[in-house]
Amino acid sequence: MEDVCSFLAAQSRDGLLSQEALGQAVEQSGLSWARIERLALERNLLPARYQRNRNMLTLADQLRLAESRVAVIGCGGLGGYILEELGRLGVGRIVAIDPDVFEEHNLNRQLLATPALLGTPKVDVAKKRLREINPAVEVITHQKAFGRNNGMELLSESTVAVDALDNIEGRLELAEISSALGITMVHGAIAGWYGQVTTQFPGERTVQENYPQNGRGIEKELGNPSFTPAVIASLQAAEVCKVLLGRGTPLRGRTLIVDLLEMEFVETQSRDTPPTA
Repeated sequence: MEDVCSFLAAQSRDGLLSQEALGQAVEQSGLSWARIERLALERNLLPARYQRNRNMLTLADQLRLAESRVAVIGCGGLGGYILEELGRLGVGRIVAIDPDVFEEHNLNRQLLATPALLGTPKVDVAKKRLREINPAVEVITHQKAFGRNNGMELLSESTVAVDALDNIEGRLELAEISSALGITMVHGAIAGWYGQVTTQFPGERTVQENYPQNGRGIEKELGNPSFTPAVIASLQAAEVCKVLLGRGTPLRGRTLIVDLLEMEFVETQSRDTPPTA
């Protein structure tokens, strides 16, 4: 291990390690990309791929992200962008959950969908994509529908659960199971020009207030263009980052309503608003 650390130190330039140097360390040591990246960060050496993060994230922050585990439930419109952004951010372990394969109607908005991949499981495409963009990210996939019968197992060991579902029943089950496990849930929903985001900590009920009844959302009625999922997913990724790092002010007890047609952003307050510090 000391040989690996000495090699990393020798290869660093201004505290940065190139992708090539990290790859050489992986090849020479037989260790995983994830282990090599964490060894570097533990020694205050930053992989150069994150250098544009360092004016807003400390080395300790980047290490904390690398040691985090986040579950993304749904790998379609919202989920594809969320997976991409968390992978590029440097979240070390990502659980991708989705039972579906790509279909033609996904092509207008889902980042991971291409004509060549129609009929391919979404989780398989997500895993391949994340490996391509950041080999230090460990991707755990489950090609199954999330629900009460398997939710506890699927979310096990995760710190944050990201809601990229397309139905109300699934969201309510996710909220219930996340709370039971002591996991923070970052909720997002989209329909046409509109979307919403909130972050629910264990024991809170903002999501349940927003969806008092089960049923399917209005996505099919209003449709979804290419840009709405990108906007809402990015807001969700920012919330995940803040929760993992304990930084900033998350949308706790608040729901951000986004109207891209009129370009209006409005907050609603939950009845279950937590006390401010």
